[in-house]
Amino acid sequence: MDSALKKQAFTLYLFLAALFITSLVVSNLIFQKFFVWQPFGDVELLGAPIFEVSVGILPYPITFLITDLISEIYGKKLANKVVVAGIFASVFSLLIVYTAGASTATAWSPVDDVQFNTVFGNTIVAVFASMMAYLLAQFVDIQIYHFWKRLTKGKHLWLRNNFSTFSSQFIDTFSVVFLLSAFGELSWDLFWGLVIAGFFFKVLIAIIDTPVLYALVYVVRKKFNLGINDEIELFGE
Repeated sequence: MDSALKKQAFTLYLFLAALFITSLVVSNLIFQKFFVWQPFGDVELLGAPIFEVSVGILPYPITFLITDLISEIYGKKLANKVVVAGIFASVFSLLIVYTAGASTATAWSPVDDVQFNTVFGNTIVAVFASMMAYLLAQFVDIQIYHFWKRLTKGKHLWLRNNFSTFSSQFIDTFSVVFLLSAFGELSWDLFWGLVIAGFFFKVLIAIIDTPVLYALVYVVRKKFNLGINDEIELFGE
């Protein structure tokens, strides 16, 4: 690959990493708002499920789509680097929120201390729980993804994308709800309902984003003249 293409590949990697980190950090900051999710809309169906899920779940599946894309195009090492960068960003955002919470609001501040603490007061616990679940789930996702990639010799992208995501998303959902419940941030009565709702939502998104991943991989491979199972090497790795 010539130097011009390699620079473009590096730029793409940076943008993917930025999108990954933004999605991860934002999901931790907004997690305290919950909404009712009806996958079948308002249609009255016998036993049609109605789920309650956190809005933090909305950007989170993007992180798994991006790690799968980076794994496919750049390889396992660079996918792991993005995961580690996400941990650093989460800790740094936690420090910023903690510092902001420790500051006393002025009398004219549009957001007073009570409001701020209501919205961000549980961020420390949320970020810790999310980081632990995220660490485990993302590394599992990358390991399983590359296991299937080696086994299929780079073919059947849908297989490794979904198998890796389904496994890792269940681990992530179960772990984060368990930790938040253990720390008293969520009631144990809600445990299985939130786990099932969160996992079902993520599985549905994983299925929907499979053609998106195919399209992205196709465009990137064509752009950088990559064959099946080829990976772009950055930083001399």
